[in-house]
Amino acid sequence: MSRYRGPCFKKIRRLGTLPGLTTKSPRDRNDRRNQLGSGKKSQYRIRLEEKQKLRFHYGLTERQLLKYVRIAGKAKGPTGQVLLQLLEMRLDNIIFRLGMAPTIPGARQLVNHRHILVNGRIVDIPSYRCKPRDTITAKDEGKSKVLIQNSLDSSPHEKLPNHLTLDPVQYKGLVKQIIDSNWVGLEINELLVVEYYSRQT
Repeated sequence: MSRYRGPCFKKIRRLGTLPGLTTKSPRDRNDRRNQLGSGKKSQYRIRLEEKQKLRFHYGLTERQLLKYVRIAGKAKGPTGQVLLQLLEMRLDNIIFRLGMAPTIPGARQLVNHRHILVNGRIVDIPSYRCKPRDTITAKDEGKSKVLIQNSLDSSPHEKLPNHLTLDPVQYKGLVKQIIDSNWVGLEINELLVVEYYSRQT
């Protein structure tokens, strides 16, 4: 399946708030209509919706998410928590969480267009896995800094997660440590996602 490029509201109405997908929120009347139309959900549907929520928030294809689930399953620790750590430590998500981009697709575009440096080197792979002590900065060009400044000005983010620090004057972010599960940017039951994939095999 390819990456989703359709209407954002359609997914938000079905799955709930997806801060990584869009900064907008649906109208109240649409929410009410959705609540009225939702009857009792099967266990399969509940697991599917949690999986879809994770997929659309982080902007992943089905194949990419399945790959992350398999990597998490082979790692030490609870599979669900490891999965969220892998997704949160992606470069595009780190840029979004720092407030350098309004959404994860916006952060992905910054990376693809070579506006971002990691430890002083251009990285144009959005799925690049950041590590503790990595520094993320804007390329030393006017256009790169203007794009990031616009995001910092227009969408003041909530308190930064405790694994990140930001110097907005120098357009510089620092990854201090692996993210703690309490600071994940999405309300999600990761165990249901793991269950979904375990029942598919």
